[in-house]
Amino acid sequence: MTFPVVGMVGGGQLARMTHEAGIPLGIRFKLLSDTPQDSAAQVVSDVVIGDYRDLDTLRDFARGCDVITFDHEHVPTEHLRALEADGIPVRPGPDALVHAQDKGVMRAKLDAIGVPCPRHRIVADPADAAAFAQEVGSFPVILKTVRGGYDGKGVWVVRSEADAHDPFLAGVPVLAEEMVDFTRELAANVVRSPHGQAVAYPVVESRQVDGVCDTVIAPAPDLPADRALEAQELALRIAAELGVVGHLAVELFETRDGRILVNELAMRPHNSGHWTQDGAVTSQFANHVRAVLDLPLGDPRPRAPWTVMANVLGGDYPDMYQAYLHCMARDPQLKIHMYGKDVKPGRKVGHVNTYGDDLADVLERAGHAAGYLRGTIVE
Repeated sequence: MTFPVVGMVGGGQLARMTHEAGIPLGIRFKLLSDTPQDSAAQVVSDVVIGDYRDLDTLRDFARGCDVITFDHEHVPTEHLRALEADGIPVRPGPDALVHAQDKGVMRAKLDAIGVPCPRHRIVADPADAAAFAQEVGSFPVILKTVRGGYDGKGVWVVRSEADAHDPFLAGVPVLAEEMVDFTRELAANVVRSPHGQAVAYPVVESRQVDGVCDTVIAPAPDLPADRALEAQELALRIAAELGVVGHLAVELFETRDGRILVNELAMRPHNSGHWTQDGAVTSQFANHVRAVLDLPLGDPRPRAPWTVMANVLGGDYPDMYQAYLHCMARDPQLKIHMYGKDVKPGRKVGHVNTYGDDLADVLERAGHAAGYLRGTIVE
């Protein structure tokens, strides 16, 4: 029997770490990457350099692949339908993935299946955004382009009609949402296979800095058991209703009045699940590989009472390798994951995972390591 070939569209760090998870299983990967310097292109042996937005390039790439999956949501939906018409399994498929590609489609579907969300609607222009603000009480409101945003890009906090012009310059529909009074952001990560098996990871707290994920704590501290179960069941229901195959991250708001509201969806391995590499019995990456190949899913339970993931962002200190000596000597249990990227200020170039029995200690160790690698901590 020949081991299957997984075709991965996108050459970023998510593809790199998914490939790593497939190596022990003997799974072969074929990568469609923008450049040879992309994170995953540095480590995958079978790399095609090309534009995922070109259908002929996608079709040529898909030849010889047993299944196609992604490390981003940006492949045009109509191209994915064309691949399916060619008989190529696409996981997640276009009918599911469109809900992660288009925030307007996502909100409409979540409304239809009764999922709690912030109040929202599509707005036509700044005056319409001002009218929406009156509908939900007052400014400020959130404006989002329905396609293309990530890590805070394509999202604006708008405090007046005069402040609302920039979102409409992109030439795509704009979604207005109420400004939610939340205490913290949570994430529920689940994985679902084609035959309907699904697993749920512990709900985590995700701490953001300037719209970018900075720290993830697993499990979310002081989250009541019934609310954690509610979030997991909600994510599993969304995965089933949308027909997701593979990993689904459901980003959530925990409101001051005790509600859970859905903020965003991502149908791929996700930053809020990086802790699972070292903190769970089966990582999000390994379970994504299993799911797209319709293999039995692995145990999602945590290995330690607490695991903390801290993103390593680029700063003014480009030689991170020199920092390994200090970080590894200070914390022999530290797990460092670097992406092979050039260091640029604010860019995600890696992450660290720490784990243990004492949350304060685990948080301090992760924060120190990420800060030392970045150069903001020097002792």
